Amino acid sequence: MFGGRRLTRRRFSIGLGAGLSTLIAGPVFGETIDIKVAAQARGLVGDAKTLSVLLPEGSRANLEPVAAVFTKRTGVKVELQEVHVDQINAELMLNSVLGEAKYDVALPATFGVADLVAAGAIHALDDYAARYEPPGFRDPMLYQEGDRFDGQTYGFQTDGDAYVMFYHREMLRDPNEQARYADRFGYPLAMPETWAELDRQIRFFHAPEAGRYGGLLFRTPGYLAWEWWIRFHAKGYWPLSPDMTPQIAEDPGVAALEELIAITDSLVPDTSNLGLFENWARYAKGDVYCNIGWGGTQKYLNSPRSPMRGRMIYGPTPGGKVGGELLATPYFNWGWSFVVSATSAQKELAYLLALFAVTPEMSTLAVRQADGFFDPYRKEHYSDPGVEDAYSESFLKVHRASLDGAIPDFYLKGQSEYFQALGRGLDRALQGEVAPKIALSRVAQQWQLITSRAGREKQVQRWAQLRQKYPPNARRLLRDIA
Repeated sequence: MFGGRRLTRRRFSIGLGAGLSTLIAGPVFGETIDIKVAAQARGLVGDAKTLSVLLPEGSRANLEPVAAVFTKRTGVKVELQEVHVDQINAELMLNSVLGEAKYDVALPATFGVADLVAAGAIHALDDYAARYEPPGFRDPMLYQEGDRFDGQTYGFQTDGDAYVMFYHREMLRDPNEQARYADRFGYPLAMPETWAELDRQIRFFHAPEAGRYGGLLFRTPGYLAWEWWIRFHAKGYWPLSPDMTPQIAEDPGVAALEELIAITDSLVPDTSNLGLFENWARYAKGDVYCNIGWGGTQKYLNSPRSPMRGRMIYGPTPGGKVGGELLATPYFNWGWSFVVSATSAQKELAYLLALFAVTPEMSTLAVRQADGFFDPYRKEHYSDPGVEDAYSESFLKVHRASLDGAIPDFYLKGQSEYFQALGRGLDRALQGEVAPKIALSRVAQQWQLITSRAGREKQVQRWAQLRQKYPPNARRLLRDIA
C-alpha cells in the first residue's frame, strides 16, 4: 500500500488545486522554462513520436501528469515502463549489455549512476546542458552530488532521499514516560542527538509484554549497510584512508556493528523479514516508538488513511560525539535520477524530456503527488502548498535540513560491489555466523580486491574528490585511523 492505495494501481491525478485540464489548456505558471523546453522539444520531434521511460515501481503517479503535459505540448507520446525498485539499475545495465534500445530515459537509483557510467549504459549530458540549461538552473537543487561522475554530468536528481527519523509523539511526550526516564537515567527524555541516546530510548520503550516495541530499523541485507554506514561515520572516522585502504574493520567499525546487533533485540520481532513497503505498513499500526525512512515513508504515514497521521515527531538521523562536539551525519542514500540511455536513438529529445520534468513547475507538480515516491529536492518545492499537504510542514523542515547537510553516498566505480559485500558481511555477523571483527575484516579484504579491479590509482582520485563533497563540519571532524 502507498498513500492508502495499492502500489501497483496506475493512478492519474494532478490534484491539490491544479487539474490536468488547466495545465493543458494554459500555462498556469506563466512563460516559464518548462514552456520553452517543450517548444525546443517540439522542434526536434521529426518522425519521433514516442519516448520510452524506465521508472521504479511507485513513481508512476509522479510522472504521469508530467508526461501528459509534455505530450500535449510536443505531440510526443511518453511510455512509462515500471520495474521493482530494487531491480531498475540491473534492468538498465542489462539493456545496455544486450544493446537493446528499449528505453530512452530511465530513473535509476542515484547510488548506481557511477556503475552505469562505467558500464557505458548512460549518456553524458554536458553538451546538451550547455545548449539548453539556463544559467543557474541547477542552483536551487539542494543535492547534486550524484549527478556527476569523473567530471561529466550524467543525470538530474529528481528525488530528495535523505534518511530521516520518525518518533511516536505520544510516547516521546508522555509525562509518565518522561518522569520514568528521568528517574532512571538522570536527564530528560528528548529527541536523541546520538546513536547511543537512540539505542537507550529504544530499549526503554521496548515492552513486548505490553504490546509496545522500541524500534523498526531495517534489518534486511539489502538495507542493513545504510544504518551501519551512518553509525560508523558518527564514530568520527573515514571508512577508507586517502589511499583507499579500508578502515571499516578497525575498532570504530567493529563497535558500530556490535551496537547495531545489540539493539536488534529491542526492535519489532519480524523486522528482519520486512521490506520497504512492509516496514511502512508495520509502523503505521502505532505501537512502535521509532522508525527510519525517507519522504516516501512520510507520504505513506501522513496519508488520510494512516493511523499514524499527525502522531509523529521528526528528526535527523543520530550522530556522535567527537571530542565533545556533536558530529551530525545525515545521509543521502537513495534517490532517483533522470538519465539518458546510451542505446537511445533519440538522445537529445530524451534529454529534453528529462529537463522538462525537473523544471521548477513540472518537478513541483510531480513531487506533490501523494501516491508517488518523489520527494522535494529543489528550494521551490518547500513553499508549495500541495507539497506541504503531502508531507506536513514539520516534516519538510527536518527533511530540508537533512538534505542540506547530507553526507553523500559512496559514488565510486563498483559502488554496488562494495555495498553488496558490506551488506552480506554485516548480515552474517547479525545472524551470528561470524564475529563482527571477522565479518568486517573479510569485507575489507573484498574491498581491496574491488578497488584493484576498478583501478586503484583512479579510485584514489575519485575518493579524494568524494571526500571533498562531504559537508564542511563532517570534513573537519572526520579522521583517518592511524
